[in-house]
Amino acid sequence: MADVEAFTAMTGDRNPLHYDEAAAQRTVFGGLIVQGGVTSGILNAIVAEDLPGPGSVFLGVEWKFAKAVAVDEEIVGRVEVTKVREDKPIVTLQTTVRNAAGDICLSGSAVTYTVPLQANSEEALD
Repeated sequence: MADVEAFTAMTGDRNPLHYDEAAAQRTVFGGLIVQGGVTSGILNAIVAEDLPGPGSVFLGVEWKFAKAVAVDEEIVGRVEVTKVREDKPIVTLQTTVRNAAGDICLSGSAVTYTVPLQANSEEALD
């Protein structure tokens, strides 16, 4: 729920599906769900930290949200490189987010650009 509250603080998304347990239980979801930005947010960390890595930003995404993620549900993101441009540091990725049961919650593709980062002065001295 802390992720939902943090996302709400940033975006203002106060949809009752994220906060009103009684109302959410009466929906097809059967309980509180996280915002789609929380679900896709795990991919931001992967792209920025691991693949392609530091200095990477999204140029575009095409995602399908196939299954809602419940509050307190564990999810795992995965990216796979499907294309690398030879002329620029642009990469196309296949992206998925799955829940603990292995169900696909989000799938699609993303295009990233990686900016070369310069080491800071402390790192350069090591």
